[in-house]
Amino acid sequence: MTIKDSCFGREKYLDILLKRIRNFKDGYRQNLAIIGDELIGKTSAIFRMLAGLDDNRLIMVYLEARSEPLASFVQRFIGVLLYNFLVNSGHPLQEDLDYLVKRSCGYIPHTVEKIKAILASIQKRKKNNILPELFSLTEMIYQETGKSCVVILDEFHNLEGLGIKELYRDWSKLLVLQKNTMYIIISSLKFKTKSLLSKELSMLFGNFETITVEPFDIKTSEAYLEKYLSGPRLARGLKDFIIHLTGGYPFYLRLITEAIIKNAQSNLSDILEDLLFEPSGILNQRFSNYLKRFLDLPQSQDYLSILYLASSGHNRFNDIAALLHKPKKDLRARVNHLLEVDAVTRLGDFLKINDRVFAFWLRFVYQEKLNSLTFDAKNQKSAFRDKISEMINEFIRHSQKPLIERLAELLRLFENDNLQIDRKRIRLTHFREIKPLEFNNRFLREGLLGRSGEGTWLLGLKQESITEDDICAFARECKKYRKKLERKIILTSGEIDVNARLRAMEEKIATWDLDNINQLFDLFYKPRLIA
Repeated sequence: MTIKDSCFGREKYLDILLKRIRNFKDGYRQNLAIIGDELIGKTSAIFRMLAGLDDNRLIMVYLEARSEPLASFVQRFIGVLLYNFLVNSGHPLQEDLDYLVKRSCGYIPHTVEKIKAILASIQKRKKNNILPELFSLTEMIYQETGKSCVVILDEFHNLEGLGIKELYRDWSKLLVLQKNTMYIIISSLKFKTKSLLSKELSMLFGNFETITVEPFDIKTSEAYLEKYLSGPRLARGLKDFIIHLTGGYPFYLRLITEAIIKNAQSNLSDILEDLLFEPSGILNQRFSNYLKRFLDLPQSQDYLSILYLASSGHNRFNDIAALLHKPKKDLRARVNHLLEVDAVTRLGDFLKINDRVFAFWLRFVYQEKLNSLTFDAKNQKSAFRDKISEMINEFIRHSQKPLIERLAELLRLFENDNLQIDRKRIRLTHFREIKPLEFNNRFLREGLLGRSGEGTWLLGLKQESITEDDICAFARECKKYRKKLERKIILTSGEIDVNARLRAMEEKIATWDLDNINQLFDLFYKPRLIA
């Protein structure tokens, strides 16, 4: 079975897209930048939006930017523009540029004249001003027909490979002037795109609204598995483990789910072995190919070593530098490149592999094969299955513990490292004493107290959603301590409403939700909380 709903759980992003398109038709243009990891559903949302649009006033121009000659990009852009301009003309259409130019001549003669001039310039290998000339075609069509254009550039950063000088400077000037053209740019390079948007493409008018497409949250992941794994196919603990392993990435959820449906007699270990360990496995091949992009770089082994260490329990920057016996200056340059290509994220003193399944593969497949003293595939496969079983059992064992116990275990791992949570830098104090608390309060019942030589942390825990009353109750508990508290934190595996967050800010109380808690579990290599 192939799961066909590639836009599952992406309704929020689809609603934003459709709303911005409606606003554009009403005269308010807001350019969009859609960023997110590879295969997370960015393009799926775009295609779903395009399938649902039927408006003669709009010309939708979707183009994937590739590594290609400039002439090829120019011809593709013009071809897509004219094809979608003519789509409601009543004429039979052909994906042939000469045919499309000829058919368009009677409707948009001035635009066609400009198109012919651009194509002639490309044949003469002229690159100067080619991008402004090309993108200005959309405004010319508006002048001749009253039709506005929505230009969608997928993986737009690949435009840099066209060899156009002053690419972003010329484009930013155009963005300010083009009132009747809306741009939607899509990129899997989050770090690079954010930098471009804050510098080269930062304007007073025509600027981009950034939409970050995130992995599924836990509830959406559960809904996905419930929809496609209906019936007693998989125990609850194993479903939760799949959510933990995949981190809510739709691509991985789909692959594992399809494999379970297709191989009904196989267990989860069999399926993960086929995907991740076998040479023909889809994910084994994908990750092996991904590593190849680092092999041509100077000091390529450093990149592979950093990725492996960060995936296997040594994710502090200082620890990596010590283990590799590298000067921190050199290591910082390697880490910066990994940040730029979105392989890792830096969170204070910690490095985090962005792709959880890739990190699992690095640790239990790639490095194990490198370290093997023999080429005995049977033994390697057996060791891999043992690792999977151990990981599943550890996850289920932790999931059965009370959350307050799991949090206490987590706090004991703090070693005065710096961490960034919700854009705030905090120091994870090494505690000399950690003890559970029971609050005599109907709103808030349990918490933790952590003491160090430098200060005290007070944590309140509520597994249901947090309200303003909970914040007030916790604030009263905090005031019982004569010595000033270093940190006041309330945690929940539920929701935090807006009024509660506002009241917490007034009381100088940090509010940590399930994402924050799981971020800490990830950094200390503990199973996530699936609640």
